[in-house]
Amino acid sequence: MHKTSSTAIPPTLRHLEQLMARLLDGVIVIDTAGTILSANVAALDMHGVDALDDLGGTAEGYAQRFSLRSADHKPLRHREYPLFKLLAGEAFPDLVVEVASAGDDQVRWVHRVRDVVLDVDGGEPDYLALVLSDVSDGFDAEARFKAMFESNPAPAIIVRLDDQRVAQVNPGFLDLTKFHAEQLVGKSFWGLDLITDEPARTALRGALDGGSILRQTEAELRLADGSRRLIVFAAQPIDVTDDDGLLLTFADLEPRRQALDALGASERQLTAIFKMAPVAMMVSRSDGGHITNVNAAFRTLTGHDDGDAIGRTADDLRLWPAAGELHQDPPPDPPVRDRPVQLRTSADVVIDCLVSTEMIVMDGSASILWVIHDVSERRRNELELAEAIEQVMKDTSWLSRSILDKLATVRRGTAPAQAVELSKRERQILELICDDLDDPAIADALSISRNTVRNHVANIYAKIGVNRRSGAVVWGRERGMGNPQNSGVG
Repeated sequence: MHKTSSTAIPPTLRHLEQLMARLLDGVIVIDTAGTILSANVAALDMHGVDALDDLGGTAEGYAQRFSLRSADHKPLRHREYPLFKLLAGEAFPDLVVEVASAGDDQVRWVHRVRDVVLDVDGGEPDYLALVLSDVSDGFDAEARFKAMFESNPAPAIIVRLDDQRVAQVNPGFLDLTKFHAEQLVGKSFWGLDLITDEPARTALRGALDGGSILRQTEAELRLADGSRRLIVFAAQPIDVTDDDGLLLTFADLEPRRQALDALGASERQLTAIFKMAPVAMMVSRSDGGHITNVNAAFRTLTGHDDGDAIGRTADDLRLWPAAGELHQDPPPDPPVRDRPVQLRTSADVVIDCLVSTEMIVMDGSASILWVIHDVSERRRNELELAEAIEQVMKDTSWLSRSILDKLATVRRGTAPAQAVELSKRERQILELICDDLDDPAIADALSISRNTVRNHVANIYAKIGVNRRSGAVVWGRERGMGNPQNSGVG
């Protein structure tokens, strides 16, 4: 039996070049002295050159032709270049570098580089190789995402799917929560206890475990000081970072909650005031006029209780004997202010009132607030006072002049003017004017000159605020001066 023997043929550089030509990854082969021996087309393309010599010939020549930076954009020193690390015997199974032509600040390629040592005979390395992957597109996408993530005003964090730790936080999230980045990045998301609502935690845990989308979910977010803030958040899987993650974005709902709380407190205060107000009030819908609420004073004034009024209109209750413009639909604009009306009670008694209205929002619906002042007693008192004044004015002999002045003011229904002080002579002259005497007759009656009479008359006009004789007569007669039977002036 013959034994077949074979002799192992060690691979040569030619063999490596044949293999490299078929690879999509770039390969650069150097010897242990740093001479670049070979590079495939993919490696040349990844440096924007056409020939091997364009790579620089040696590691030093390469460093003169190309400028490299780290993945976080920091310039690398020559000894940190992959070729030099390879020559120094340093292993780097997964190194990302940015590559630009020397003197060009614009990065043109991003390479993911790993080292390969070729040993032909089992002794010292015969060849050294760099295997390059062009990750420029992915790196650009990641850079764009990072820029967008950092500049996005919406608070956001990224949680890694594999260990569920916080990978990134943006300034918006730090501003919202008042945390520092180092308090969050690298920490277990669940250990931070950011989301405490159990339904929201359960839904988010499912999204993290499955790498799935989570629609908008309302929850409370823990802040750095331990307080809670109402937020709505959503989750979206992403793969533009080094690790698969879940992007969580947040919207602050706390201002809305505070506004709703304030609105609720305001409505409660309005309801309390409405119920306890001594003035009759009712609320009706702006569309249709159906009454939705009445207060105790309204029930007392009209005799209609809640069962009678609520759900019906003022027309149904026949509140206004002559409704007029108070029941236009929509209501009159601008709102009514102190409009005199007559109100009919459930006992068919007509009451004089003043009505004011205001548009309000009650329970989310546009409504009208009606304020109804009962002025029937005041009107009755005014009429009785006017009649009393008329009786008194018929006989003023027993009243002082100051009282007559005040009564005349009440009779006219005006605010009292500044008190008028007439001298004894001026009052005598005004009495004679009210008796319809002219200046010569007054001069003869008082045995004074006509000029003196004219001077006194001018002073009287100035004091009582008139500019003619008829005005002085009216002013004096209202205060009981003269005898009205002496003339037709009244």
